[in-house]
Amino acid sequence: MKKTITSIFLVLMALGSVSAQVKYETFQSKRLGDARQIKIQLPRGYGENTEKSYPVFFVLDGDYLFEAVAGNVDYYSYWEDMPEAIVVGVNQLNTRYDDCLYSEQNSLPVDSGAKFFEFLGLELVPYIEANFRTVNFRVAVGHGETANFINYYLLKENPLFQAYVVVSPELAPNMLDYIPQNLKTIKTKLFYYLAQSTSDSKSVKGMTESLHADITAVENTFLSYSFDSFENASHYSAPAHAIPNALQNIFKVFQPISKKEYKEEILQLEISPVVYLEEKYQTIQNLFGIKKKILINDFKAIEAAIKKKEMFEFYEPLGKLAREHYPKTLLGNYYLGRFYEETGEPKKALRTYQNAYLLDEIAGVTKDEVLDLADALKEDFGFH
Repeated sequence: MKKTITSIFLVLMALGSVSAQVKYETFQSKRLGDARQIKIQLPRGYGENTEKSYPVFFVLDGDYLFEAVAGNVDYYSYWEDMPEAIVVGVNQLNTRYDDCLYSEQNSLPVDSGAKFFEFLGLELVPYIEANFRTVNFRVAVGHGETANFINYYLLKENPLFQAYVVVSPELAPNMLDYIPQNLKTIKTKLFYYLAQSTSDSKSVKGMTESLHADITAVENTFLSYSFDSFENASHYSAPAHAIPNALQNIFKVFQPISKKEYKEEILQLEISPVVYLEEKYQTIQNLFGIKKKILINDFKAIEAAIKKKEMFEFYEPLGKLAREHYPKTLLGNYYLGRFYEETGEPKKALRTYQNAYLLDEIAGVTKDEVLDLADALKEDFGFH
């Protein structure tokens, strides 16, 4: 029994050593003339991989919203449905009203609200970027009054954040005009996620639905917009429903090719599916500053499309791409062999399959399979 308890303790200690790290700090703000409590969650293994940098989430209402965002970010990044990220929460339990104060004349931050606007943009964001390894992809998260507040950064010529998670916003009146107007003019990729609960107050629902209608009418290829309305959620539980959906929408391109993407996008392509695959991963690098290795799942999806549409000429660039990403495996040779075989060069196909035998098996493609393909060519064409 004692041995079992000791084993369980060691397992828990091991799990704890690889879990996300949460730091609690007191930030002395010159803009606010006061100290603020902030929470910072670092990704698993942050201290081990000193060359890796991360997107950053800035979460207002950190008293209750930080844990919801941090937990989802840790979960989704664990399953590689989004990149690992740093999460920063700003506690506002006793300052929320003052922090979100805006002018009745133009709906923009005023007095204590203007100071908080400067604190976040001119102090906290630079502090995080100076002290942690970050990439230039920032996500702002707010709920209710703070969901309105994060939109103020959208009104700048160069928005501070590249993604906005706006849940049940209590919008200042003029923001219904400001937000769509600015979304029309953005010239870099921007993600905007809006959500409400059917249990929200009448005013919140009315403003949210009006904003949704206006954003839906915006025609701008740089804007990626998504909206949810939750029937089985209260105003206070809406973030728990919204955050997972927001992450899936913002980081859709980062995720492995799904059955839906395969059917609705890849099979409908008028360009090379290999070009689609390369552009997908180039987009990941451009957006998130992360050079991601092409997943085996995604190679298999493109292979399936080539087979289904009998576009055998695309086996060649797929094989070269596989050699680049998995050089010690036989995947590249397998695709190149298929290319030569399907395009009338059986001798080249035979040599390519035979050479694959010296490489490592991967993705269900075995040495026996490529040798069988080689033997079939020998039999069909009388090669020795």
